[in-house]
Amino acid sequence: MDPTPLEIADPPRLHGETVQQWVFRRLRRTVMAGRFPPGRAVTIRGLAEAMGVSAMPVREALARLVAERALVLLDNRRVRVPEMTAQRFDELVAARTLLESEAAARALALTDDAFIRRLAVLNRASDQAVADADTEAIIETNLAFHAALYGGRADSVLLPLIESVWLQIGPFMRMALADLDAHYPVDRHAEALAALKARDEAGLRAAIEADIRDGIGHLRAQLD
Repeated sequence: MDPTPLEIADPPRLHGETVQQWVFRRLRRTVMAGRFPPGRAVTIRGLAEAMGVSAMPVREALARLVAERALVLLDNRRVRVPEMTAQRFDELVAARTLLESEAAARALALTDDAFIRRLAVLNRASDQAVADADTEAIIETNLAFHAALYGGRADSVLLPLIESVWLQIGPFMRMALADLDAHYPVDRHAEALAALKARDEAGLRAAIEADIRDGIGHLRAQLD
């Protein structure tokens, strides 16, 4: 048994979803939302027991997450988050900046009043989470805002790539939130919404780049 069970994401199983698909979705969200602490190794058996399933779907899900570079498989049937180096962090931040600013710019073509209202609702939820100092809600509402902004099209190519980067940097988001007030003084989501309303592509790209820089950029100093 693992000493302290992970807080595994527990979305309801969808109609027609197999156990394998559900387990993978739960574990993927667990990593993306930062519930898998860096350096913490867990066993396949421990995860299976915590999720109330057999080891097989957990093993399959973990293999997929290892392939996505979200986890590394150890030699004793345990997995953990990969070590974060300064070089890897720089590359992940660069990938986020390039992919997300481009995805945001492409959202301009889909922007209408309903789209902006939906994002505004998500941003208010994010603001409330910050006001409540609710770490779980801050992470979830932030992911929801960005996913809604980038995922306007069902056939989006960029969103799956962005999510792959989120998987690799997600476990470190809770560290970034430890001193949020000092490093995130401006509501960059509000800036992005204003740029969307104005159809200002340059402003929108700048808001997303600043959101990423202010949100996680300060972690770089801890890796030197």
